Amino acid sequence: MKTDPIDIDCDLIIVGAGPVGLYGAYYAGFRGMRVAVIDALPHPGGQMTALYPEKLVFDVAGYPAVRAQSLVDALVEQASQADPVYLMEHVAMTAVESDEHVVVTTDRDATVTGKAMLIAAGIGKFTPRPLPAGSEFLERGLRYFVPRLDDLAGHDVLVVGGGDSAVDWALSLEPVAASVSLVHRRHSFRAHEHSLKLLEDSSVSVLTPFEVQQISGEDTARSVTIVEADTGEARELPATSVVAALGFKAALGPIGTWGLDKHGRDIAIDRSMRTNRSRVFAAGDVAGHDNKVKLIAVGFAEAAVAVNHIAALINSGEQVTPGHSSDQV
Repeated sequence: MKTDPIDIDCDLIIVGAGPVGLYGAYYAGFRGMRVAVIDALPHPGGQMTALYPEKLVFDVAGYPAVRAQSLVDALVEQASQADPVYLMEHVAMTAVESDEHVVVTTDRDATVTGKAMLIAAGIGKFTPRPLPAGSEFLERGLRYFVPRLDDLAGHDVLVVGGGDSAVDWALSLEPVAASVSLVHRRHSFRAHEHSLKLLEDSSVSVLTPFEVQQISGEDTARSVTIVEADTGEARELPATSVVAALGFKAALGPIGTWGLDKHGRDIAIDRSMRTNRSRVFAAGDVAGHDNKVKLIAVGFAEAAVAVNHIAALINSGEQVTPGHSSDQV
């Protein structure tokens, strides 16, 4: 069903709701801007939420170690101070720049007008590699994301895949699910050796080399039929949730058509994080320059640099240097 067009007017458009985009949203609010955030994924968090929400992250200032999803939750809470408008599951398709504005349109008939734009799209738009069987059960048992482990508490879970994400999901879900099975089409796994040792010592049922042939159920998934790749043997397993962890394809997508200069595969930026377009800035892994170090800590700093320069750009009375946040009343 076609939705009504959405028209949003703001000061700063942020493309990307990963950690860098979320921090940029907070900082823009700190500088008094109205913010709209556009992201193709269903939930904020970007790569962290999509690929490794339960993993510990060790290189964020102030945290000896922090679970990836906990960091995202904290960033969302911090960004809420700016009261941003989120357009989740929207792909930014076009970006037209004038002397005073940037106008972005999305694939879901939204038009966002801002005085500047910050691209914080990480390594691009994530598209999960689809599970060949059972697509009709998407959101009715089949899923590609598990933002909250407790969503699958008490479920019979079947995880499909052989990489780090699949093994991590299986291990993370073991304490909360009624049962966890891991199915992989090959005999060997691509996951890290330490994770495989944990898998070997766990209660997860590991089935190789098997492929999913069919998901069965009425309103929701109830069971899965898997087939042994070497012999053709079929087995039916209880499964109220199927987590397909077959990897993701990532690409800049439409952003790559916006006439932005490149530094290798990244968007080229100057020291103010500005691109070759005067009202378009970039920060984080999507942005490139000589000797760039791609760390989350660097992305946070780049977002702050970009927002401070944007503040001076869109408000003639503003200074680039904002002073210390502790001095604010």
